[in-house]
Amino acid sequence: MSRRSQWLIGAVIVALLAALCAFLYSEARPYQQVIDNGPSPAAQANPYLAAEMFLRQRGINVSHAESLAVLPDIDPRRHTLLLFGDRAHMTPRQVDQVLNWARAGGRLVFVAESLWDEQSKQSNDLLLDRVQLHQSLSKNLKEPPDDAGEDPYPNLTKLYLEDEDAPAYAGFDTAFHLEDPQNLAQAWANSGKATHMMQLPYSLGSITVVTDADLWKNAAIAQHDNAWLLWYLSADTDVTLIFNTEHDNLLTLLWRHFPQAIVALLALIALGFWHFGVRHGPVQAPAASGRRQLQEHLRASADFILRHNGQNALLQALQHDVLRRARRRHPGFDQLNVAEQWLLLSRLTRQPTRAISQALSPRPEQRLSSAEFCRQVAHLQTLRNAL
Repeated sequence: MSRRSQWLIGAVIVALLAALCAFLYSEARPYQQVIDNGPSPAAQANPYLAAEMFLRQRGINVSHAESLAVLPDIDPRRHTLLLFGDRAHMTPRQVDQVLNWARAGGRLVFVAESLWDEQSKQSNDLLLDRVQLHQSLSKNLKEPPDDAGEDPYPNLTKLYLEDEDAPAYAGFDTAFHLEDPQNLAQAWANSGKATHMMQLPYSLGSITVVTDADLWKNAAIAQHDNAWLLWYLSADTDVTLIFNTEHDNLLTLLWRHFPQAIVALLALIALGFWHFGVRHGPVQAPAASGRRQLQEHLRASADFILRHNGQNALLQALQHDVLRRARRRHPGFDQLNVAEQWLLLSRLTRQPTRAISQALSPRPEQRLSSAEFCRQVAHLQTLRNAL
């Protein structure tokens, strides 16, 4: 192929590629695609991350803690404490500490965690009992009048404010209801059937009790007026949020971060037990059956009976054997009374009556000494051999 032909083929290929690129460019249409990778690690670790970001956008300083240990360092004036964590292990001392903080001017917002028990007149929530509010199930309440036209959103909680024509709507869980038997609350928010938020003054501060805080978690805070309600409860203050009071124990953390090391340690311990548990020296072989004699079997049987049934069982067996031989030597032995039997045995065995009475009399329950037991056995054996 000549050089001119090669240049022509190359030019044709370049022209075809240019035409293909021009066609593809004319047909291509740009578009945008959003790929949802799920919550970020920060959102997974903090279910109230969106709530914190919202409050910060409104100019509120927000911090969160994992326990009430930070409470002494928080100035109660112009400060809101959000207790959204589990309080099952809250002590009476901690309850006093929180209430004293609110009494000094702090705003306290917490979730009612337990139902009121009418029989015991208390719940398992120490903090809720101290503020004298009760929580019950909404299904146990009487049904409201059938007036659906007046309440278009019976499953939403409505908060009415002064100088406002329409209420604020919040998405509380309608399964629970708050009661105020002492009429201490000054503000509250209700759904179509139950009350889900109560606010009462507490000396220089205030306390707000809600049935749940799920409406302020990442997945629900953007719904309805949930975010606005949280801002309303903490407006013009700094906020400390306590939501994670349960921690993994040491073993759980070690297994999560060092599983290979733990498996190796367990294997090493098992090998150590196996090593130190091995016998040192050969195992002793059992004795040959040919060397065992009848005397050894009798002794072993007697030892077994002595361990399990006691001394009286052996003595009673010998006494019965003596009486059985006496009945064989003298027919009608059983028709004699005890004294006559002992006199007859005295004549047959040529033993004194006193020795016979001591040998055949019932034995007391207390354990005999080894010498006394051997003496009793010897007397009975003497009588039995004489018959």
